[in-house]
Amino acid sequence: MKNELHKEYFRPWGSYICLDSGSNFQVKRLIVNPGGILSLQKHFKRSEHWTVVSGVASVTLDKEEFKLEINESIYIPIESIHRISNKDPDVLEIIEVQCGEYLGEDDIVRFEDNYGRVENDGS
Repeated sequence: MKNELHKEYFRPWGSYICLDSGSNFQVKRLIVNPGGILSLQKHFKRSEHWTVVSGVASVTLDKEEFKLEINESIYIPIESIHRISNKDPDVLEIIEVQCGEYLGEDDIVRFEDNYGRVENDGS
């Protein structure tokens, strides 16, 4: 994974950059464009902790909705259904810390997706 550090990966909702990684952790910077929304999803092998560093995040965690502003954070336990969306006109940036036994992009089960990616295809 070390050779992939700081490479930007583009998605329909924005992009992410892997800032650091180790055997059981990974740190990413998520950039969510205005109007962007990630899929409603869960992971079987990792938890996530999100901290907003720019913009305002609308977060779904299981059946609850949260609004997170700069320097606010939320913990996403393993197997929790979650989603991030950016309803504001400014770019949203989140630092995401993943912890778990497996951190691959294919550990995503999608329940809803605005971009037609409901199958577990890792994108």
